[in-house]
Amino acid sequence: MITRRTYNWLCRNRTVVLGERTLVMGILNATPDSFSDGGAYFDPAAAVERALEMVAQGADIIDIGGESTRPGAVPVPAAEEIKRTAPIIGKIREHSDVLISIDTMKAETALRALEAGADIINDVSAFGADAKMVDVAAGHSAGAVLMHMQGSPQTMQNQPVYANVVREVGEYLKGRLDFAAQHGVRRDHIVVDPGIGFGKTVEQNLALLRGLPQLAECGSPLLVGASRKSFIGHVTGGKDPSERRSGSLGAAAWAVMRGVHILRVHDVIDTCDICRMLDTLLAGKP
Repeated sequence: MITRRTYNWLCRNRTVVLGERTLVMGILNATPDSFSDGGAYFDPAAAVERALEMVAQGADIIDIGGESTRPGAVPVPAAEEIKRTAPIIGKIREHSDVLISIDTMKAETALRALEAGADIINDVSAFGADAKMVDVAAGHSAGAVLMHMQGSPQTMQNQPVYANVVREVGEYLKGRLDFAAQHGVRRDHIVVDPGIGFGKTVEQNLALLRGLPQLAECGSPLLVGASRKSFIGHVTGGKDPSERRSGSLGAAAWAVMRGVHILRVHDVIDTCDICRMLDTLLAGKP
């Protein structure tokens, strides 16, 4: 049995305990082109309604993105990204104290999101795409998710190569933790994400899931976002993202059993049920 280490995750003026149970991060794509639900929540009213629905279903964090990071996605200017996300964050905050993360690589977007009420910066470039991002995180004491990605969303699936994907991803994440610390972002503000589907083949994604216990050795909490991704369809046969729900739940359960602290998912209510069951069994008490 894997023992999951407990951490205090500092997110602005809040302390979030990680490790006592699995937290669920609900995905909210305020975009017209995300791979799974692009366009479904592009309307701000629909996005706020979906966010509050996920909170009612048990989501601990709502992760809001205004720019798709699917393979081959076209970049969005910061002004458009802010227009898509900041008003939604403000409206959610009027109705709920749920943790809110902004999924962005742009410092300006992150800043506006924090001003609107967000708690966390979820940066798929791990503070690498925008030199000002680390300063925004440090200056606002934000929580942060730092993810591994080989290349960029435009290039990442062009034959990604690793000698040892688990070792190389682990070394990269340790390096980004050191970078953040050197620029004023303490480790107790950071969660790391191996970047399932971001510059990895099917076999490399599976290797990362198998290697989660080794990745946990970096000494920071782990987040995994495998929900509905194409490697699951490769294994299960689900060609459309909507057909990958069961496979996604299987990957989520595997991750929980191997010590992951947070799951980033589309199917909130089902994932919450799985987490409650597994967390109870792992705790050894009702």
